Amino acid sequence: MNFAPNFEKIKLSPKQARLIKPFFTNLDKNTFAVSFLPPEVIGALCSRTSRAKEDLRVVLLKEFIEPFIKEKTEYGKSLKRLISFLHKNPIELIFSNPKGREFYVKWLAQYGDDSIAQMAGTHLIFSAISQIAIKHFEDMRIGLAPIEKSTRYVDYSSKINGKYRYYTDPNLKNLGLEKEYKKAMDNLFDTYTKIKDQYFTLLKEKYPLDKDQVLRAKAFDSVRGLLPMSTLSQIAFFGNGQAFEYLMARSLDHPMGEIAYLANEALVELNKIIPAFLRRSEGEQAKVYRDYLVGKDLAVEKMVNKLKIKNKRKDVTLVELVDFEKNGEEKIIAALLYPKLHMPFENVFKVVLKMSLKQKKEILDSVFAKRKARWYKVPRAFEKAYVTFDMVLNNGAWRDLHRHRMLSQYRQRFSIYNGFDIPKDLIDAGLDKLFVSAIKKAEDVFKKIEKKDKDLAQYAVTMAHRVRFLQKQNLRAFFWQSELRTTSQGHPDYRKIEQEKAKLIKKVYPLIGKYLMVDFETYDFARRGTIEKIEQREKKLLESLRK
Repeated sequence: MNFAPNFEKIKLSPKQARLIKPFFTNLDKNTFAVSFLPPEVIGALCSRTSRAKEDLRVVLLKEFIEPFIKEKTEYGKSLKRLISFLHKNPIELIFSNPKGREFYVKWLAQYGDDSIAQMAGTHLIFSAISQIAIKHFEDMRIGLAPIEKSTRYVDYSSKINGKYRYYTDPNLKNLGLEKEYKKAMDNLFDTYTKIKDQYFTLLKEKYPLDKDQVLRAKAFDSVRGLLPMSTLSQIAFFGNGQAFEYLMARSLDHPMGEIAYLANEALVELNKIIPAFLRRSEGEQAKVYRDYLVGKDLAVEKMVNKLKIKNKRKDVTLVELVDFEKNGEEKIIAALLYPKLHMPFENVFKVVLKMSLKQKKEILDSVFAKRKARWYKVPRAFEKAYVTFDMVLNNGAWRDLHRHRMLSQYRQRFSIYNGFDIPKDLIDAGLDKLFVSAIKKAEDVFKKIEKKDKDLAQYAVTMAHRVRFLQKQNLRAFFWQSELRTTSQGHPDYRKIEQEKAKLIKKVYPLIGKYLMVDFETYDFARRGTIEKIEQREKKLLESLRK
């Protein structure tokens, strides 16, 4: 069965292909690794994932290679010589240093010294991958750093070979639901395109002095809820060897065909660059381990069915504080004092419990006295107390909170059972009926697919639908997340969630809550003017670097 996505191959002339071929493991697949680029170049290239409309291989050609070669600068001449050298000396051969490879084969593959697998890494890029697969890979919190294409700043209405950019699992045909699924997905993208264009026209009339780029971004943001979780997008990862090895272990035999397919494709490409790191991904022992990783989830699923646990739902509450540590503030204060003393933590904690409220405030005031901005990190002592939130948020905004990795996150399957959000902008513009109609048709298909395959049904869920998830985090991580995600530039949906979390923390931890730099204001037009400011800053920075 073919689980490959609807992928648009890049179109290059022989001359263009020659310029970039040495830097990628292939030029004709949707999965590829990157090599032999300076850290600043590869970092800048992968960072372009968020806004790039084109394949990153084309971005490298147009933005990082062709301009310098055409200008015939010293850098361009040097780059041209490097490309010629790499064509004569293939990267795979250069990378296969016998000493380095033998070292990792011996100490990692044979002796299992996992820590050394964290000492090196590489970049892996998927240019056509669904939101379901993206979130599966991004669920790995440690060792992988992802950047994915934005749904707030990029237009998703274009087609590939006459088809919209969404994933269709071949099993849907076997279930007799492929035609209905495609019809509902096409309708979502048709409606996305229609509302996007109409809303942009309205914005243009309302804000005639604003740049089209700013207004289009606002339009994309307002209609992105119509994009299904099957939407194909581009994502770049930087990961160390240990992280990629675990990614293979949890993905190669995944029950969802797309994920297993992408993992196998990734293994092929990564083996061209870091084969010694992935040697344990194959073989009998690896197969047994993969069986365990897949089997444990299936076992829990069977137990849910066996126990006949019913999904009892209550009215949707955006945020609930379901757990927090008793005496959390005292634990944090004790942790602040602990490094300066010479006695067990338990004794320090007892001292703090006996302190007056005034003394506790005095200690905290002294710590926060010179904190002027949210990026001034709070002390590590704030990791001593943990809180757990149960939240419901639309998939589009949840994706931003999912990026926070220094915490524990658990989510339920993407479904239609928590309802969906209708953007206020579209209601005010009288475009909400079209929006709701398209989503309802997708929900009808979801219900039909879910009866036969709960995992596949997730592809029919939209970004407007809400997902239920848990976040367990220490107070240090909470400060960072709540302060960052409530800035005026943030999305209104996740700003509301983080504001509610902050209010709950202020209630249970009033001594500490007073120091939170959370913005509780509301803004009609998030990020308006921000794009221009960023462009101006980037221009000044580039000018200073050239000088």
